Amino acid sequence: MLAAACAAALTPATCFGQSPKPLPAKATQELPAELRALLEQKKMPKHSPIVLRIFKEEAELEVWKQDTAGRFQILKTYPICRWSGDLGPKFYEGDRQAPEGFYTITPEQMNPNSNFHLSINFGFPNSFDKAHKRNGSFLMIHGDCLSAGCYAMTDEQISEIYSLARDALSGRPSFQVQAYPFRLTPQNLARHRNNPNMPFWKMLKVGNDHFETAQREPKVDVCNRTYVFDAQPPPNSPQPLVFNATEKCPPNVVNPDIALRALEKRRADERAAAKLVEENVPTAPIYTGLDGGMNQAFISRFPYRVTLAKVMPYASYLPTLPPVPWIDKDGAVTSKWFGSSFSKPIVCDAGWAGFLRSRC
Repeated sequence: MLAAACAAALTPATCFGQSPKPLPAKATQELPAELRALLEQKKMPKHSPIVLRIFKEEAELEVWKQDTAGRFQILKTYPICRWSGDLGPKFYEGDRQAPEGFYTITPEQMNPNSNFHLSINFGFPNSFDKAHKRNGSFLMIHGDCLSAGCYAMTDEQISEIYSLARDALSGRPSFQVQAYPFRLTPQNLARHRNNPNMPFWKMLKVGNDHFETAQREPKVDVCNRTYVFDAQPPPNSPQPLVFNATEKCPPNVVNPDIALRALEKRRADERAAAKLVEENVPTAPIYTGLDGGMNQAFISRFPYRVTLAKVMPYASYLPTLPPVPWIDKDGAVTSKWFGSSFSKPIVCDAGWAGFLRSRC
């Protein structure tokens, strides 16, 4: 098995749309009849754009799809089987943090030959991450319900999500993933008010509010080490906007219709959150003390995979974290392949072992 794994490292992962060989059946299968009927019911063309939205604390992944009126509506919510790290962005290779932020997925980031059934690469680090000198690799949405920096689904779930993404990329260069620590509601903002990541999360909320109020995919740029949403040139500007992630933002304006509705939502949310703080709503821990989470829907299905490793305070800032003990009675990959002496999990943020890189 070790020899086979090492040999696999010599073969680069083949990406969607780039393979000279026929794609495997798992990457070309049609959507289930029930999901096709749901698309028809919601008036969503098969090849219309999608947006994926991820919420760590709730352990949910939403697929939004554009309908015939040009608006994005929610199509389906998938419970996340496993995510790792803590609430907060990813900082370093090996910190086990699943990313937070806005990411662009191109056909090259779709891996039909993943050993985690199927996978979609986040493209981490994006220009915002690079501007903050964050690093990491092989951060994925994939199957197998195993995670060390990824958002892991079941094989059945990733088959549907992959098919929806593949169809949305037909004749289109990319789609967007929005990854959040939790649903950015007044209740959650009040609960997490003491978290040092709050300024970052409030910046993400601007894009969240643009999307939720306009029901259109926000245009995302980065300048001055900050996300900027739906920016356009000022009236009568002779030149197009040029953004540099580390330099001062160029003069820009936001579409008034989008800006006004988003501003109204932000102010309403701030008022509601302030009222909850006045009422002394309990605060959430600054860090969870556990490595990641799993949606409640999977607790009984994978009872031994919720024995989570302890993490240290402000774990995101540390170069390494204790490994997750994946010695499962249900025959998880670690014990089945390597026995109880192998303490490292199969990872997607795979800086520690080159031969595992091909598995993502």
